Amino acid sequence: MTERQLAFIGLGNMGGGMARRLLETGHTLTVFNRTAHKAAPLVEAGARLADAPERAAAGHRLVLLSLSDEKAVEEVLFGRVVPVLAPGTVIVDTSTVSPGYAREAAARLAERGLRRVEACVVGNPLQARKGELRVFVSGEPEDLYEARPVLDVLGSEVVHVGAPGTATSLKLILNLLLGAQVAALAEAVAYGTAAGLDRDQLIGVVSASGFSSVVMRFRADLMLKRSYEPAFFRSELMEKDIRIAMEAAAEQGSAMPVLACVRERFAEVLAAGDGDKDASVLVEHQPRHLARQGG
Repeated sequence: MTERQLAFIGLGNMGGGMARRLLETGHTLTVFNRTAHKAAPLVEAGARLADAPERAAAGHRLVLLSLSDEKAVEEVLFGRVVPVLAPGTVIVDTSTVSPGYAREAAARLAERGLRRVEACVVGNPLQARKGELRVFVSGEPEDLYEARPVLDVLGSEVVHVGAPGTATSLKLILNLLLGAQVAALAEAVAYGTAAGLDRDQLIGVVSASGFSSVVMRFRADLMLKRSYEPAFFRSELMEKDIRIAMEAAAEQGSAMPVLACVRERFAEVLAAGDGDKDASVLVEHQPRHLARQGG
């Protein structure tokens, strides 16, 4: 196998975008996804589809993962992929897990002679397709060196931040800020419309103001269009990331009362059945939330 032949496991919104980028830059991919139909566009573009994650990974010296949570990583990576990997294989894991699990996973893989590069990507599926992600990595510098040519294709910026768990912590912090901004905007829209302001005009004013940000403008545009599917960042994943960040912070003795309220709001979105919709759908749930609170 040459270094340009890769395995890619997990083809959700972000994983699919990254895999497409790798194909378009000349890499040869063997891919696997739990729901095979999501792999169809990549197969049409030249990827080889495997019918099991272990068959996708076997024979490759570099394996990329983009899985939804720790349970998926445990089942797919440790339950099925690790047994078929040769010692020295580099596993580039872009899944967002807890910092504690990231450290544990790195240690467990090292015991098997395998190398884990913790590659936390920041951006959206469109940026993934264009190779414009920001990539924060943790792990041994020599392991990063092995994965660097691939990461440079995926990201406009690749930054090594330290030991296992640190890149994950940074990614979670950024997602905390995203969740807080979305929740604050949703509450502002609810208050403004109750006060008699035009909803769309209000969102436009906030979006164009000095109080906005790149991510707030992006979510404001989705709110204006009421376009929440396909999701750029699913509400279910937002709730998960805030929850595991809060748990990690508690272990460090840091309280997050503001983010605790934000997590509760996204938990309500999940309970209402909108977990697969973009996090910006929170704005559609705000009036009902206020009504329950007697607002």
